Amino acid sequence: WGLTSLAAGGLCRRVPRPRRTGPTSPTSCRGVAVPRAQVTPMGLRSGELRDRFWLVTKEDGHMVTARQEPRLVLVSVGCEKGCLTLNAPAMEKLCFPVNLSRKNPVRNCRVFGLDIQGRDCGDEVARWITTFLNTEPYRLVHFEPSMVPRKSKDVINLFRTTDEVAYPDCSPVLILTEASLEDLNTRLEKKVKMENFRPNILVTGCSAYEEDSWEDILIGDVEMKGTVCCARCILTTVNPDTGVLDRKEPLETLKSYRLCDPSERHLYKSSPLFGRYFAVDKTGTIQVGDPVYKIVQ
Repeated sequence: WGLTSLAAGGLCRRVPRPRRTGPTSPTSCRGVAVPRAQVTPMGLRSGELRDRFWLVTKEDGHMVTARQEPRLVLVSVGCEKGCLTLNAPAMEKLCFPVNLSRKNPVRNCRVFGLDIQGRDCGDEVARWITTFLNTEPYRLVHFEPSMVPRKSKDVINLFRTTDEVAYPDCSPVLILTEASLEDLNTRLEKKVKMENFRPNILVTGCSAYEEDSWEDILIGDVEMKGTVCCARCILTTVNPDTGVLDRKEPLETLKSYRLCDPSERHLYKSSPLFGRYFAVDKTGTIQVGDPVYKIVQ
């Protein structure tokens, strides 16, 4: 997901345009790049594949991400003829229906301390994930349209009461610029990839950290509102190619120059900021190459 270069234009300022866009699903698995995506109030959608609408859980329903199981980033996800596909090193490809049988139980889950439901994807899927991670028994659940989403405002108070998500941290859209990554890499001994940071829209052609100041933007026919910057955690230190958790970089380097202003410590605490969360004001479709505008009142 990305943008290109800045130019003046009417009531909107042209920012870059998306070079790549696509959902990541389930939570913490390998990203899926798509040429276009629907932007719904709860995030990106490409066909039947929806961004962060599947969740790995412990048997008691507590969420599991690459923070706890870093090898989750090695699981590739796809969608074929109404079926979700999972693939991983040394594992047979697994296919199972996106639309699950009503006989599958609905499980109560906990995501960042908040209650949410998910329909269990079945024992075969659970065995596949448990076998690959090889640590303890896990389940996979799917968020369905009839279920009650989490309120973004319950995670970060600056969101509106209408902003809702399924299994993302707190926001339907995370935007990051290529220039910000390039600037970070000039400070690192070992360069990192955009995949370390898992944005759903990547912007090219603007200056580093310019996304910090974006409030209202337009991509295609989609309008989005900037809410807060993304406070980074140890998930950024998982190598997306090996599934190994470093625990130090790039997080330590980010902490050396990307901490928040002291007046915002109640929001971000000691976490460095990298990327910006957006809520969806007007749904529609975006695609690679779309001009992106910063809306100026």
